[in-house]
Amino acid sequence: MTLREAEGFKEQGNAFYINKDYAEAFNYYSKAIDMCPKNASYYGNRAATLMMLYRYREALEDSQQAVRLDNDFMKGHLREGKCHLSLGNAMAASRCFQRVLELEPDNSQAQQELKNAESILEYEKMAEIGFEKRDFRMVVFCMDRALEAAAACHRFKILKAECLALLGRYAEAQSVASDILRIDSTNADALYVRGLCLYYEDCIEKAVQFFVQALRMAPDHDKARLACRDAKALKAKKEEGNTAFKEGNYDAAYELYSEALTIDPNNIKTNAKLYCNRATVGSKLKRLEQAIEDCTKAIKLDETYVKAYLRRAQCYMDTEQYEEAVRDYEKVYQTEKTKEHKHLLKHAQLELKKSKRKDYYKVLGVNKNATEDEIKKGYRKRALLHHPDRHSGASPELQKEEEKKFKEVGEAFSVLSDPKKKSRYDSGQDLEDDGMNVGDFDANNIFKAFFGSPGGFSFEASGPGNFFFQFG
Repeated sequence: MTLREAEGFKEQGNAFYINKDYAEAFNYYSKAIDMCPKNASYYGNRAATLMMLYRYREALEDSQQAVRLDNDFMKGHLREGKCHLSLGNAMAASRCFQRVLELEPDNSQAQQELKNAESILEYEKMAEIGFEKRDFRMVVFCMDRALEAAAACHRFKILKAECLALLGRYAEAQSVASDILRIDSTNADALYVRGLCLYYEDCIEKAVQFFVQALRMAPDHDKARLACRDAKALKAKKEEGNTAFKEGNYDAAYELYSEALTIDPNNIKTNAKLYCNRATVGSKLKRLEQAIEDCTKAIKLDETYVKAYLRRAQCYMDTEQYEEAVRDYEKVYQTEKTKEHKHLLKHAQLELKKSKRKDYYKVLGVNKNATEDEIKKGYRKRALLHHPDRHSGASPELQKEEEKKFKEVGEAFSVLSDPKKKSRYDSGQDLEDDGMNVGDFDANNIFKAFFGSPGGFSFEASGPGNFFFQFG
């Protein structure tokens, strides 16, 4: 009577299974097991149902119970092997499939599944080597292949997620970790990966919370412990650098940011900010080339880092590397079309245009903020230095070169001593506009007018290579 009733439950379970109503099939197989707990096939059927419900751990338990009751139960061994394989235990799966082949040597399904298990073992080895070599793309590839046969293996998913995080693919990594945490909220590995993603996205405070939670679940979790330590150290050192900078202690800030950069080379986003911060300090300390180099390192780590482009562009402006500055400001303006960025770009373009003309201030040896008197002094000095009479005894080539420089000095003075021309020159406008022809001058006439020599002038030698200017 009991056996007939159990068989009835099994048949009903079979009907629901065929109709893909696995939840009801599970209920009826469970009733059959309750009636006859020593029947291997009932456990085997319920294991098949649990597999369809993706409840592989429970299915594994039923499969193992089935073969304990009947070691010759071929389907039981096959299902146990499939459960092991889905959960990522390829070695155990291989043993099960080999047992099936002992019972039924021509079983094609067992032969194929054994090959799948061997492939997973090979992918695991490749992934291990890849991780040691920091070839994280290879690890992700191997885990993707392994997960095709081991879809329920949390270990493979976690390794993949960790490598995705190390590759900077944080959204994908978080998605994998979150899927696991929905199933098992206490999974320390998944908590660690969630923390790792936050850590690499420069959300260090939140990251520490996840690392601490992972350590509560698994106190011996070495990766979480080390990541927590690095996160706390990085946060503290960066804050020390920020404090020193705000207090105007730039040398100390520079050293603190440098120390922070040694803590974790893998933290791309935080390190990009640290390089940019150090560049800001470097520019304060007038280490402009070093600041440019630090900005370049920041951009290499994070190509979307607008602040680093702006800082580098300003350093380029300060070192009169205008073409590079324009290039950086164009990049910024393409990314964020603000009025401020447009103004910075226009200013850099103007300075670039101005830099391509003769630098009259440089010709006279004065700075761009020179006063009228300083411009006159500059002209006096350079005009006397390059006057053709001073070089009358030089070679023809040198005479020609000095005459050219003398004319440039006159040209520079003719512009910078004229308020209207100077204003247009300083604003970057073309002097030829409005009829201002800078070539329309006589350097000698300017010289005579400046020195006011009614009786003429001459250069007299006072010794080898030395001359003095004398009015006649």
